[in-house]
Amino acid sequence: MVFGVRNKLLLVCLLSLVTLATSGSLVTAHAATAQTDILQAADKEKSGEYVRQRFLQQLEKPFNPSDQRKKMLVIGDSHAQDFYNALLENNLDQRYQISTRRIPAICGLYLGPEDISRLIDKKHIPICEKADTLAAAKPHIAQADVVIIAANWELWSAQRLPTTIQQLSIKEPQKLFIVGRKDFGKLNLRQYLGMSDEELIQLRNPVYGAQHEINQTMKQSLPAGMFVNIQALVCQTEDSCPLFTPQARLISFDGGHLTPAGASHVGNILLRNSPLHQL
Repeated sequence: MVFGVRNKLLLVCLLSLVTLATSGSLVTAHAATAQTDILQAADKEKSGEYVRQRFLQQLEKPFNPSDQRKKMLVIGDSHAQDFYNALLENNLDQRYQISTRRIPAICGLYLGPEDISRLIDKKHIPICEKADTLAAAKPHIAQADVVIIAANWELWSAQRLPTTIQQLSIKEPQKLFIVGRKDFGKLNLRQYLGMSDEELIQLRNPVYGAQHEINQTMKQSLPAGMFVNIQALVCQTEDSCPLFTPQARLISFDGGHLTPAGASHVGNILLRNSPLHQL
């Protein structure tokens, strides 16, 4: 309830700022679109629903043997949901029947002989005991032509990826892709409302925390044809990232998850570059 009230208050404040920013002057179509994106981003509940909805509709859906399209399985947490949206916004479902598996970020993604319960926050253990796992997904994985694992990786799970990959038993001609972490930094939606398209396009946020270390760990331990360095591909560097597309559309609504325009933009970049260009 408190979150909902704060959310509404933020929307009211942002709408007031839009009125002040646009009163007495003509607003370009792009500027109006940018402002709409920002206002929609302020509604975290609606934005979060966009991230989850289509992914959950395909959750653990069996592949249809009568379907002539190739079979793809997307596994992971909310960042896998982002990735799935990026595929759909670029019409990859026209070539693939795509099923999904959800493994919560708090549980990590690991497959192997090690007991990882000590690496998971104790308060999350009951949730993780009931959650899907890579072990449970193995029969589903065996049926897929393409397996993609995307997550907001913890360092410990990134460090254990070589073991996880070995245990997945991916066999030719199957393809496995591991998508790294992404982060667009902290957002200031109120500030962006008063900025021109040109200013928005030039905006870049520094990226802090474990982001660089985890992606470097993955880059060093995974084959180049398997690792999708989403941070480097989308941002052209792992130290900072743009907040708006070249069309002045907001990429992320919270610094971690994608807007519809952001999903379209990110997916277009990933599918035009190695290693996902082969899809």
